[in-house]
Amino acid sequence: MAEARTPLLEVRGLCKQFPGVRALHEVTLELHQGEVLALIGENGAGKSTLMKILAGVQPADSGEYLIESEPVRFQNVRDAMAAGVALIHQELNLAANLDLAANIFLGREPNQFGFFQNRNIHDEAAKFLKRVGLDLPTDTLVGNLPIGKQQLVEIAKALSCNARVLIMDEPTSSLSQTETETLFEVVHDLRRQGISIIYISHRLGEVKELADRVTVFRDGENAGDLAKDEISHDAMVRLMVGRDLSEFYDRQIHGPGKVVLDVEQIRTPEHPNTEVSLKIHAGEIVGIAGLVGAGRTELLQTLFGVTPALGGTIRMNGELIRPQSPRDAIAAGMALAPEDRKLHGLVLPMTVRENASLASLKRDQNKGLLNFSAEESVAEEAVEQLQIKTPHLEQVARFLSGGNQQKIVLGKWLALTPQLLMLDEPTRGIDVGAKREIYRLMEKLAGKGMAILFVSSEMEEVLGMADRALVMHEGRIAGELARNELSEQAIMQLATGTPLAA
Repeated sequence: MAEARTPLLEVRGLCKQFPGVRALHEVTLELHQGEVLALIGENGAGKSTLMKILAGVQPADSGEYLIESEPVRFQNVRDAMAAGVALIHQELNLAANLDLAANIFLGREPNQFGFFQNRNIHDEAAKFLKRVGLDLPTDTLVGNLPIGKQQLVEIAKALSCNARVLIMDEPTSSLSQTETETLFEVVHDLRRQGISIIYISHRLGEVKELADRVTVFRDGENAGDLAKDEISHDAMVRLMVGRDLSEFYDRQIHGPGKVVLDVEQIRTPEHPNTEVSLKIHAGEIVGIAGLVGAGRTELLQTLFGVTPALGGTIRMNGELIRPQSPRDAIAAGMALAPEDRKLHGLVLPMTVRENASLASLKRDQNKGLLNFSAEESVAEEAVEQLQIKTPHLEQVARFLSGGNQQKIVLGKWLALTPQLLMLDEPTRGIDVGAKREIYRLMEKLAGKGMAILFVSSEMEEVLGMADRALVMHEGRIAGELARNELSEQAIMQLATGTPLAA
């Protein structure tokens, strides 16, 4: 039985303190050979800190760390790798200008009498690439590979160091569905080879599919463990947030008000031969569902003037508008929180104050100059209203959690009091607690009469939050579902181009 086995890796009473922050307190963890252990918890729960300690990035303050019952204390990443522990970061650590073989053995190139052995490196690299299912020439440049294959190269690189423990930090965050399925196959195969895996993910569906066991962290402490037959969405959420979230999507349906957005037969540059028509009312939350490539993001970008429409009409509050840029859309009362908040929603090297006030700079200018007093006031209001967790307004946005970064994006737009708020994947990459706060905000804003149009790839999110859903397929709206008609089956049927039965 698993209980009787000696763990391959074990942590006992681990503690880590940073100035003003208790990151880990008396943490325990066990990992057995050939096991996939999922580590979950809200942002700030201590997952990343523990992984850095396990991988030799930083030391613990106190507690024990054992491998095969022998205490270890790593001084650096090299020590951890020598012991067989490898961390695969969410942001991949590969050299795009080098080929596969060079990346796999970078810094560990085989040599004889001081001379580089080029043939050996390619022969050895091929063996490790085969173990992760990559049948590619070893002289292929890494920069020419899609992100999913680069992820597999990282795993091959770790295996080349004789890694017995792989720590995967949000490995599917940038992968397509097909790439994700390939990664899952590799994980299953590595487990059969006896490799142990610590799998960190906010995607609870992945955890349920992959994990042999789940360990949950909350506020830097152990919140509980789930055996294979105990793993369920509700059980994981309950341990993560410390309460039952049976009313996770707590909606109060409001009667729709006046028509805020009226779109007639617009054509987007992405789908120039397809027309889209829709209406959004005040106080209404409308979801847009569909498969990847259906044209959902492109529709929002066209409405917001990022990619102007090729034809058709857009009216805001009955007034005809022709947004040729986001500036035009903002002037008409629109706001868009984009899918990639780090690339398009924030300026990461700038502070909370600077980011939160970006959208309102023109409104608050003082004779053409920055109004620092107004900037601070807008940022303070956003922090208070959205409960943004930041030590101060001058904190650089890059160092905040994904959920708090998303709140800054929303606060930036709410400072302008838009009449239509468009949200593209509003909870992607944020933990379950932060999701709950975003949902509450959407409900609150709709209750005040704001029209909300959101795109989501999470079926539960559409089913839980939408008053009605528009389902897109190949650039067109394949159907509309009222709240009492919403179901996973109905959405998927429309999303795959199959009309609903009459």
